Amino acid sequence: MKQPVYTIAIDDQDITKNFENRIISMRITDNRGLDADTISIELDDSDGSLELPRRGVQLAVSLGWLNDNVILQNLFTIDECEHSGTPDILSIRGSSANLRDSLNERRENSYGNTTLGAIAAEIAKRHNIECKIDNDVSAEYITHIDQTNESDASFLTRLCNDVDAAASLKNGMLIIFKRGAAKTVTGQLIPATTITRKLGDQHRFSIADRNAYTGVRAYWINYRTPNRHRTGARKTKMNHSDVLVGADGNIKILRHTYSSKQNALRAARNEWYKLQRGASQFSINLAEGRPDIYPEMPCAVEGFKRQIDSTLWTITRCVHNLDTNSGYTTYVELEIKLDDDEKPEEHEN
Repeated sequence: MKQPVYTIAIDDQDITKNFENRIISMRITDNRGLDADTISIELDDSDGSLELPRRGVQLAVSLGWLNDNVILQNLFTIDECEHSGTPDILSIRGSSANLRDSLNERRENSYGNTTLGAIAAEIAKRHNIECKIDNDVSAEYITHIDQTNESDASFLTRLCNDVDAAASLKNGMLIIFKRGAAKTVTGQLIPATTITRKLGDQHRFSIADRNAYTGVRAYWINYRTPNRHRTGARKTKMNHSDVLVGADGNIKILRHTYSSKQNALRAARNEWYKLQRGASQFSINLAEGRPDIYPEMPCAVEGFKRQIDSTLWTITRCVHNLDTNSGYTTYVELEIKLDDDEKPEEHEN
């Protein structure tokens, strides 16, 4: 029988032996985007000898299988401790966003005639972290965008959403990549994996009408004239510009007002992509943990209904559970991976 293994270090000091015969459960959640990865550990303190760790301490954790080269690992900052009883249990919780204070500080900034890469580099420099970004995403031209009473984390998430990209903090590094492209920031293809039904003990599949929305509309302001324009609208007597992403009918309207037609069109197009990807969702609990899988990895599934097996999937979230009763398991969430031929129609008048 395969044996799960783990290591735990605090401030570069290996303390794994201190946890032997004490771990009740360990949960590591690997999220997509700037939603911080999290860790939760429950320890047996029935002898009362455990000390409460300091908040703000860095915890380096790895998890995998004995004699397996693949190991899940991440850095976390302890931000919560809890002691309960009886029986006496020490709970430790942490987050990978070790820049949580500065990233959540509200700021006022304006950016114009620049690129997403330049904005990301400025934000990374402000927080003294390294930034790696996909070349195509980095080259996205930004005519004008305002950061108004908004944290860098929220602003960067909004900026990435507009170009169908995602930003993530992994091991203290800011990583920005094209969402659903199955490529690393260096342009290398992420190898696909396969999940078969015999590997799991529970699954859930849901499907919604992909045609619930027929198109997406975004508003924009032309700073050269006082008129308000919109993309996805018919021409009016006020000579409004017209760009429709998708088809006329049941249109989703984006709440944000954009600074240029280019920015609005980009946001509407990428919102359409997200609507299509979110039409079908699939999740499965794997009886045997998979430390080798992570968000954005393309995935095929086998042994389910035809509609499920024939769909291309992308992993969006992984939850790794180490438990004294059930061993090491992994819960996986997936969304549709779009083909290139599923791009929306665009009509300009």
